[in-house]
Amino acid sequence: MKRTTVILFLAVVLAIGSCTPVEKLPPEPMVEFRSFTLFDTVDILGNLSRAGRLAFYFEDGDGDVGLDDPTDPLYEPSSNLFMQLYRKNGDNFELADPSDPLYPSEYRIPYLESGGQNKILKGTIEVTMIYFLYNESDTVYYDFWISDRGGNLSNTATTCVISLGENGTCGEE
Repeated sequence: MKRTTVILFLAVVLAIGSCTPVEKLPPEPMVEFRSFTLFDTVDILGNLSRAGRLAFYFEDGDGDVGLDDPTDPLYEPSSNLFMQLYRKNGDNFELADPSDPLYPSEYRIPYLESGGQNKILKGTIEVTMIYFLYNESDTVYYDFWISDRGGNLSNTATTCVISLGENGTCGEE
């Protein structure tokens, strides 16, 4: 009887000890800059081009990041990753006009879904941009943020300063 009680007690302690609390995050997504890599590439037409790859970490508490592929041309929203370009002018950086040839497009993060009961999504997203019209002296950085399917906006994160004349990586790799 005493041995059974001890074994039962140990089983209960082990069961309780193995239970971890469910992680909770806010429903608004969060983004964090990781790296930006500038490299030479070839575009879809076979032309030599310059490309940049933005990598960022994200978290979303209710797991509703990403959009379905639009089947209706009037489908809204059409994008959920937004970027603003800041271009160096003298010693200062200025917000570039959307007509600037380096200004990034809006991007579409594909539909993401978490399996299981915990709906939290976490991960790293990489986006590649092709620079068609640039000068080797162009120096820029980007602010970026995402929106989830519920319309919640993330915080705004900022890349490192990028010199388009130099291949390489800034930030963590």
